[in-house]
Amino acid sequence: MSFLGRGGPSPAGGVNHERVEMAINEIDMVSDVFNRIVSSCHSKCISPRYAEGDLNKGESVCIDRCVAKFFEVNKKVGEKMQSAGASAQATGSSSFSL
Repeated sequence: MSFLGRGGPSPAGGVNHERVEMAINEIDMVSDVFNRIVSSCHSKCISPRYAEGDLNKGESVCIDRCVAKFFEVNKKVGEKMQSAGASAQATGSSSFSL
């Protein structure tokens, strides 16, 4: 069974456009997160003057920590938004503050 198919054989061999759109949106979101990590951590951890072809130990450690912090903050923001959204839904309000 194909991820993008309709769940079974179809005579026309059609593609489920809703699933294709969902897959495209997911790729866009993952690409955006990746690009933001690269931009942020590169500017914080790597000198604009490249002296060596490989990362040195300090740069590697910095990048590891930067990525870990990025995901930790992303997780906390997501949890805060979920709890704020749930409480807003319970009260019938649509605004919330972080």
